[in-house]
Amino acid sequence: MTLSEPDGAPYARSRPTMPLEGIRVLDVSTILAGPLCCQLLGDFGADVIKVEHPRHGDNLRGHGPQKDGVPLWWKEVSRNKRTVAVDLSQPDGAQVLLELARDADALVENFRPGTLERWGLGPDVLYEVNPGLVLLRLTGFGQVGPYASRPGFGTLAEAMSGFAALTGEAEGPPTLPAFGLADSICGIAASSALLMALRHREVNGGPGQVVDLSILEPIMAAVGPGPTQFDQLGTVETRHGNRSTNNSPRNTYRTKDGSWVAVSTSAQAIAERVMHLVGHPEVIDESWFASGRQRAEHADELDGYVGSWIGGRDRDEVLDAFAAAGAAVAPVYDARDLTADPHVRATQMLLDVPDDDLGTILMHNVMWRMSRTPGAIRFTGRGIGADTDEVLGEAGISTSELDKLRQRGVVA
Repeated sequence: MTLSEPDGAPYARSRPTMPLEGIRVLDVSTILAGPLCCQLLGDFGADVIKVEHPRHGDNLRGHGPQKDGVPLWWKEVSRNKRTVAVDLSQPDGAQVLLELARDADALVENFRPGTLERWGLGPDVLYEVNPGLVLLRLTGFGQVGPYASRPGFGTLAEAMSGFAALTGEAEGPPTLPAFGLADSICGIAASSALLMALRHREVNGGPGQVVDLSILEPIMAAVGPGPTQFDQLGTVETRHGNRSTNNSPRNTYRTKDGSWVAVSTSAQAIAERVMHLVGHPEVIDESWFASGRQRAEHADELDGYVGSWIGGRDRDEVLDAFAAAGAAVAPVYDARDLTADPHVRATQMLLDVPDDDLGTILMHNVMWRMSRTPGAIRFTGRGIGADTDEVLGEAGISTSELDKLRQRGVVA
């Protein structure tokens, strides 16, 4: 399949012009939310400079599986980033960052509140050298408030946001995700917030600003209007397994060959098609069937009909029948299934990317397609300090100065 422009011209993934070319971002963050934000910016052309500790690096290098000592997660999240190793806790290291900040458009950090200030790198100091800088500060609970000084991680946000309370079986414990959900949502939100701040600077011609974003708040928004519901109705949603209180049938169902599929009937027409397909059109005439929330009150009955029909057929037969009926179904995939899916492959959601360490590596493509100014994966995550000499040379630090800093362990 060849992706095309609206005018029919081929979709060119390697075009040199990208929407964020000319924007320089200092990624001083660690683990996931900040680095993911900067990955998205780098995917669309921003010159992202990853600043790490000379000896420890970003803790993300130690997260997830490795192959021959090469961290796989790092390869994706740190793609399109030049890497510089600087110890910011040393005065000379802080001065190096200030030199880098002079020509930067944005700086992304996720230290505990007060850490940059303790190193002599607070907003007041940064704005002395670059009044137009956008300083994006990511923390667990924000820069102010009773919890500001607490350690903040995605797991805590997933617990406090209401996500865990709504996830899992009704009689089981609250359930946390097996991946960095809150951090990922925050990282995507952070890229939007940073671009809004840059747009403000561009339109108004004024100085930069501080963006204060917690990991907690974006996932609170994703979980939905629970606080509004409690405020207005005094009710609190509870766990329902894979069911929904907004519609039914909505669940995962096991097929005859032992696979699983997920069915959704958020739209009334889809719910009707499903019941026709599974041989129970009579329920459509029930008064309660006309409302998704009322259908959810009859989930036992509807799940019984759908589950019985699906359980008598192999997965491919189920998927084909749902597709023919115009009903909504999807297989429950693991990573192996995802890499083999024809739609994922045809639309290049996953790409084989050249890598200096591993030859090629399969990873997620840029997150969205832009027909005129597409993003691109220019290179994968690099080693600690791979670009220190180049980047610091661009900042005006001489080779002799760099050698002295390296001898004192300030840079690597």
